[in-house]
Amino acid sequence: MRARIAVNGYGTIGKRVADAVARQPDLELVGVAKTRPSFEAQTAQARGIPIFVADGANVDPFRSAGIPVAGRTSDLLNAADLVVDCAPEKIGKENAVKYKEAGKPAIFQGGEKAEVAEVSFNALANFDAARGRQRVRVVSCNTTGLARAASVLRSAYGVEEWEATMVRRAGDPAETDRGPIDGILPTFPIPSHHGADVRSIFPDLTIATAAVVVPTTLMHVHVNRVRLARPPATVAEVLDRFRATPRFHIFRAWEHVDGTPQVMEYGRDRSPSGRPDVMENVLWEQGIRLEGRDLHFFQAIHQESIVVPENIDAIRAMLGLAPDAATSIARTDEALGIPRPAK
Repeated sequence: MRARIAVNGYGTIGKRVADAVARQPDLELVGVAKTRPSFEAQTAQARGIPIFVADGANVDPFRSAGIPVAGRTSDLLNAADLVVDCAPEKIGKENAVKYKEAGKPAIFQGGEKAEVAEVSFNALANFDAARGRQRVRVVSCNTTGLARAASVLRSAYGVEEWEATMVRRAGDPAETDRGPIDGILPTFPIPSHHGADVRSIFPDLTIATAAVVVPTTLMHVHVNRVRLARPPATVAEVLDRFRATPRFHIFRAWEHVDGTPQVMEYGRDRSPSGRPDVMENVLWEQGIRLEGRDLHFFQAIHQESIVVPENIDAIRAMLGLAPDAATSIARTDEALGIPRPAK
């Protein structure tokens, strides 16, 4: 019997999580919740996904738009074994009370404070920590990218200190009200909150982060300097470590991927979902360098999709649907069309 999953919110992250749930062999999507009709609600209807309306919200606009309503959010929760909260930032904290009252385990997104959950989650880093939990928070897109890389480097070489600068997209493609249009904005205060968020997974990691916002919607790019305790012999060795780890993609120089536009084009070319999603950490062979014990590397993070497989693995960890992280990750990635790591 498949676990029944509800998704509360069907925006940038919610629609991707809902589609990912529907593609898993051991999960069943029972429905999604929306507060108002939109083209995304119309898409859900076209895909045969039951749409529930938030308690207290007006259902008349849905009816006027010709979008059938299956019930209220409370009905959706009653039909589910677990709910994935994909509501707008800071709304998850309010929803947490409703989930607790309904007696439903819940997953929250990285826009919420860590205190909303019992544990912050990344599949490569701490899958077992989410076992049997009632409240789990999948960390943000940037933290997911850093935590994945830290999982590789900590286990292989040990990490003494980490400095990362995030060149952040200004907004997602649909967020037409965000900027800047022509400018680069430093994020205050410095250090940025990202380092503290990484420590919600790796409490002992010495990491300092800064961020600047640039006028693009495509991806984030991280500029990393990591001082390793036990340096590798060559850069090639480090690249092999990343290649052998799920959810990493390394472009080679001859592929002529200069930056994020080509990365997104790569996502479009291979996409089984119709979305140009790239759910892996993206690195470049020519974008990594070793100087003594200091490893320097770029990585690109697709903010719209990188946390999607993490949500699926969090579901399995919480409900005991996989014996270990490797099994869950392999199952998730196969269903989502994420290439397997190199042997």
